Order: sequence, then C-alpha cells, then structure tokens
Amino acid sequence: MTMEKQTDEAPGRKAGTRAYFMILIFAVLAIGLFAWHPVDLYLWIKALHIIAVISWMAGMLYLPRLFVYHTDAEPGSQQSETFKVMEKRLLRYIITPAMILTWIFGLYLAWSVYDFHGGWLHAKIGLVVIMSGLHGFFSRAVRAFARDENKHSARYWRMMNEAPTLLMIVIVILVVVKPFA
Repeated sequence: MTMEKQTDEAPGRKAGTRAYFMILIFAVLAIGLFAWHPVDLYLWIKALHIIAVISWMAGMLYLPRLFVYHTDAEPGSQQSETFKVMEKRLLRYIITPAMILTWIFGLYLAWSVYDFHGGWLHAKIGLVVIMSGLHGFFSRAVRAFARDENKHSARYWRMMNEAPTLLMIVIVILVVVKPFA
C-alpha cells in the first residue's frame, strides 16, 4: 500500500472540497438562523462570530511560524515545497474564509446591537482593520515564498508572529472591558 503525499494534487483537492463543504454548512446555518429568526438570534450570531475569530486567529498565529521554518529550508527542496503547500492551503481554506465570516458576523453585531456607537467599538474595528491588513501582508508573503522570493529572515518572521498576538490581546480587552464608551 502506498501512502499519498499531502503535497500531491489529490489530497489538496480533497482538503479543499472538505473546507468548502464546511464553509457551506456554516453559511447555511447562518442563513437558516436569519430565516428562523429565533429570539436569541444575537447569541447565535455571537457564537458564529467567535468561532470565525478563533479560526482566523489560529491561522494568523500559525502562518508566520510556518514562514520561520520555511525561511530555513533550501529553495526548491522537498521541505520548501511542502511549506509552500501548507501555507497556501492554510491561507486559502482556513484563514481567508474565517476572516470574511468574522467581518460579516462582527459587522452585523456592531450594527444590530451597538448601532456602531461606542469608542471601544470604533477602536476595536480599527484594530480589526489593522489585523486585516496584516492578513493581506501575510497573503503577499505566501505568494513571495511560492516564487522563492522571500526577502526576510527567520528572526523577522518570529517578530511578525507576535503582531497578531498583540492585536488579539488588545481587541479582546476592548470587547470584554469596554474601557471607554
């Protein structure tokens, strides 16, 4: 029995299909909630928002760690090619869909619950915009690594690994403590 390599096309298509299927289930659940409009719709949307945020943050914390290891791999080596596949799939099937869902559910909550009022909410949205910009920066890095054109050191990527963590900490404090109105 031969083992399939996860860098082969077939496992990639299977992973992509599973990921899109899960996103579809998530979307159907969300649409179903809006159609059903339960009394506690807010709690359901908040739960979906938190799930999306956790998924987005997991990827945002893991991707720069992959960059650290990828930087040490010889361009064109099997190890480098494996990192390229991992980075691309993580970005395409987890991080980007999770970011989109985070924005959709988050904006719905900001509008329906807070009517876009509150200094803490404005600060939070501003930091989420910065996190989205960091997401874009990481997306460009995935493309640069794919072309073997990374220009940054492993130390640089270790430092960049801290950016999503710091943003996440401040965002969570803003949401929970609401330090200013």
